[in-house]
Amino acid sequence: MKNIIIGTAGHIDHGKTTLIKALTGRNTDRWEEEQRRGITIDLGFTYFDLKNGDRVGIIDVPGHEKFINNMVAGVVGMDLVMLVVAADEGIMPQTREHMDILGLLGIEKSILVINKCDLVDEEWLELVEEEIKEELEGTFLEDAPIVEVSAATGEGIPHLIDVIEQMTAKEVEPKEINTIPRLPIDRAFTLSGFGTIITGTLLTGSISKEDVLEMYPIGKECRIRSIQVHGQDVDRCYAGQRVAINLSNVKKKEIARGCVLAPPNSMKNTMLLDVKLNMLPSSMRVLTNHARLHFFTGTSEVLCRAVLLDKEDLGPGESGYVQLRLEEEVALRRGDKFVVRFYSPMETIGGGVVLEPNPERKKRFQQDVIEELKQKESGSSEDIIELHVKAHAETMVTLGELAKLTALSMEEVEADVRSLEAQGKVYVFQMKKDVYVWHAASESAMRETLCETLRSYHNSHPYRYGMKKAEVHMTYLKKVKANVFDLYMEMLVEKGVLRRHQEFLALPEFEIPKDERYQRLHDQMITVFEDAKFDFAKFSEIPFEEKERPMAEDIVMFLVDEGSVVKVAEDLYTRKHFMEEAREIVEGMLREREIITIAELRDALNTSRKSAKPIMEYMDSIKVTKRNGTESERVAYV
Repeated sequence: MKNIIIGTAGHIDHGKTTLIKALTGRNTDRWEEEQRRGITIDLGFTYFDLKNGDRVGIIDVPGHEKFINNMVAGVVGMDLVMLVVAADEGIMPQTREHMDILGLLGIEKSILVINKCDLVDEEWLELVEEEIKEELEGTFLEDAPIVEVSAATGEGIPHLIDVIEQMTAKEVEPKEINTIPRLPIDRAFTLSGFGTIITGTLLTGSISKEDVLEMYPIGKECRIRSIQVHGQDVDRCYAGQRVAINLSNVKKKEIARGCVLAPPNSMKNTMLLDVKLNMLPSSMRVLTNHARLHFFTGTSEVLCRAVLLDKEDLGPGESGYVQLRLEEEVALRRGDKFVVRFYSPMETIGGGVVLEPNPERKKRFQQDVIEELKQKESGSSEDIIELHVKAHAETMVTLGELAKLTALSMEEVEADVRSLEAQGKVYVFQMKKDVYVWHAASESAMRETLCETLRSYHNSHPYRYGMKKAEVHMTYLKKVKANVFDLYMEMLVEKGVLRRHQEFLALPEFEIPKDERYQRLHDQMITVFEDAKFDFAKFSEIPFEEKERPMAEDIVMFLVDEGSVVKVAEDLYTRKHFMEEAREIVEGMLREREIITIAELRDALNTSRKSAKPIMEYMDSIKVTKRNGTESERVAYV
C-alpha cells in the first residue's frame, strides 16, 4: 500500500474544502473561526482510500492571500496537487500565486479540477476551460488532466477519484523509508492526560514508538510516546503519511511551526543558506543585493537578507546563486525547495532550491565559489559529500559530521564514502569510535609538503635520523587528532613515501652520510671519551668549532642510538666498552657483599665521586642496582 499526499490549491471561495468533503465525507475546517467565516485559515487534513488499497491523505490549504505562509507549509510532502478553479469565476489572482508557489516548490503532478459546474451552462464551461488552458501554457500544469465536478451535488466526483487512482498508481513513486526520518512540524498542541502533540507529513524514513529524536532548531531530545496515522494508533509510521505524535520531554510552548523532528546529530542548525534562486517571470520586482525577504520552506517562515553572489541584481525570470542570511536558525537539507516573498508589500517574487544548508559566509563574485555552487546544483549526494570532505582539508571530517552536514543517514553517507574511496577520491581512516575521511587532493598536497620539508630538513641536519614525528604533527597537521595523524603516518610508511625510525620521520632513501666532516667530528669526540675513561669530560666542553657543534651533537646522538656510545647522564657520554667494564665491576662487588656505596665504586674505578655518582645512577637505570634507602648505598636490583 502506498501512502499518498494530495493537496488542494486555488482562490478563496472556489470550493476546495467542499470538494474534499465530497471526496472523503469529512470537513477539514477545524477552527470555529474558519467555519463561521467559511474560509480555510490553517491547514486541514483528512483522508480516503482508493479501490486499489492505497490511502490518500488530503491537505486543504488556505486560499486567502493573508494565509500564504500556511499554504506553503501545506505543500511539504505533497505527491500531487489539485488546482481548484470555480467554473463561474475562472482563474483569479490568488490562483495564479498558488500556481507560482507550487511550481517553485517543485510540484510536478497535478489535476485541474473545475468546480461548481452546476452553476454555469455548457457554453460558459467551454469558454472557462479554454481560458484556463491558455493561462496554464508553459507552467507545470500545462498537461494536467482536467476534471469537471460539482462538489455541492457530487457530479463528477467518482470520475475525479478514478483519475486520482490512475495518476497515483503510475506516477507517484514510493517515499524514501531507508533514510533518516524528517518531520517538519505544522501544528503543536496539548491534550489533557497526554501532553504535547505535534502533527506533520513525514517526508522521509520511519518513526517508531520509544524512538528518541531531536527537535530542531531548539536542540531538545524527546521520546516518542505514541503515534497516530489518520486517527489510528500505530507502532510505526512511514514517509508519506500524515502523522500525529505524542512527545515526552518537550512542551508545546517550546515548539513552533518550522521545527523539524529528526534523529539526534543528524542535522545542523544554520543561519546561512546557499541557494539557486529563480525569480518569477510574472514578478514586478527586481531583487537587489542585501534585500530583505520573507523566506518560506517546509513549515518555516523566517526573515532574511539576500546576498547575490554572481549577479548585480535579479529581474523577473532571471536566476542566480544567492546566500540567504537568516534572522533565525533553521535546520534544512540540500535539495529542499523554498519560496521568497518581498518584504513589503508582501508578494511572492521567486523561489528555488537549497544547494548547501551549512555553508561558510561567502563574498560576492568569487569564481571558485560560483564553480562550487554549480557543482552542488548539478551533483549527486556523492558529489556533495566529496565537496564537504574537500572543505575539511586541515582537519579531516568524520562520517558523523558528514551525515550532520548533509542531513543524510549514516548508511547513505557510508555508501557514498565507500564509492569515493573505491574511485581514489578520498582516504578513509578507521578509528575505534569514528571514521575520518580526507580528500585525495588534500592528502596529495600534504604528501608533497612533507616530502619537500623532509628533503630540506635532511640538507640542514644531515646527521639526524629525521624530523621528529611530533614536530611534523604540530607544524603541518596540528588540527588533526594525534591518533588519526599516527594512522596517516603508518599509511605513508606502508606506501614507501616515508621511513620511520623510532619517533623520527625521514625520506625512504635518506641515510646519515659518513662523510669527511662526520669522520672528523666522530674521531674528535671518540678521542676525548677514550682519554677520559671514567673521568668523564662534559660533552659541552669538547672544543668543537662553533658552527660544527650542532652537527657534533647530532652525531653523538646517532652513536648512542647505534650503540657504540652510552649517554651516562646529561652532558656526559662515554664509550660503550667502558660502561660494560663498569657493570662487570659493580656486579662483582655485589657478589662479594650485599651493599655497596658510591665511595666504594669510586675507588674500584679509580675515579672521582663526581664521576662515580652518575655511573651508579646509570646502573640503577639499567636495573643492575637499586637504592637501599640512602642516596649513596646500593643493593643488587634482583
